[in-house]
Amino acid sequence: MDKTDIKSMDFDELTEYVKGLGQPAFRAKQLYEWMHIKLAGSYDEMSNIPAALRDFLKENTDYTALETVRVQTSKEDGTSKYLFRLCDGNLIESVLMHYHHGNSVCISSQAGCRMGCRFCASTLGGLERSLSPSEMLDQIYRIQKSSGERVSNVVVMGSGEPFDNFDNLIKFEKLLTDENGLNISARNLTVSTCGLVPNIYRLADMQLQLTLAISLHAPNDEMRRRLMPIANKYSVAELIEACLYYICKTGRRVTFEYSLVSGENDSESCAMELADLVRGLNCHINLIPVNPIKERDFRQSELAAVNRFKSILEKKHINVTVRREMGRDIDGACGQLRKRYMENE
Repeated sequence: MDKTDIKSMDFDELTEYVKGLGQPAFRAKQLYEWMHIKLAGSYDEMSNIPAALRDFLKENTDYTALETVRVQTSKEDGTSKYLFRLCDGNLIESVLMHYHHGNSVCISSQAGCRMGCRFCASTLGGLERSLSPSEMLDQIYRIQKSSGERVSNVVVMGSGEPFDNFDNLIKFEKLLTDENGLNISARNLTVSTCGLVPNIYRLADMQLQLTLAISLHAPNDEMRRRLMPIANKYSVAELIEACLYYICKTGRRVTFEYSLVSGENDSESCAMELADLVRGLNCHINLIPVNPIKERDFRQSELAAVNRFKSILEKKHINVTVRREMGRDIDGACGQLRKRYMENE
């Protein structure tokens, strides 16, 4: 019989579980604090929980505490990349980034990925499995515990497609923003999707205040299909229509991620087409000079091409920024560290 995933329970669920064991309700608050505020690595750290209850929980629940396999810290910008091992041996990556507005953690939502985007290392080995809410959360917890620094912003943009793990993603959001736990504002959570259109509508109807980021990477269907297999299922027009629905339902601005690949999608005509595509939408374009991976022959756009692309969008009155490159000297792109470690094991 499967054990109870106790760290994936919200506060109300944990309270009912504890009461069902014949324990007083305050034990749930104690357990929740140990898991989500004190970030205990095991039941053994929970000094105010009776030994008999701890023994029962050890026997009957799964307590998610990721094993840190490797940490690589950039000499260029202090970015740290973490490689974690899950209880079944699967590996995932997370990244800690330091900004003037606070610390951001980029987490994985799956071990591997099945979306097949051609510029991404995460998808090269396919999908192993989706992560539980507790496995998503514990990436943040282990990083915060090891760094000794408060995390204020979370980005679900590491390995995996978050909308391919939708229900667990939503439970993760509830736990992350719970005032009984880390209490990180939903507005400080960004979720990136390659464009699973039905789940954009599902998210819109929930009216959560998180930031939705769309991995667009091309201004038309023909070009997008060359880069992203998901474009064979959902057209750019369908994706934009879903984004418009999301904006209308939530009042939130959408971010479009656009990786610039030299000679592929970085021309002036692409910039003009992109500007026409998003005109009138409450959106922001995040230009990303692609991080090359050895398995693909994509090259990063020249600085002049990046600046030219940005300038065209600005002249069309489109909100646009160029993402600052971080962690390039530490296998910074999604999936790189995981893949290299697995190849060398």
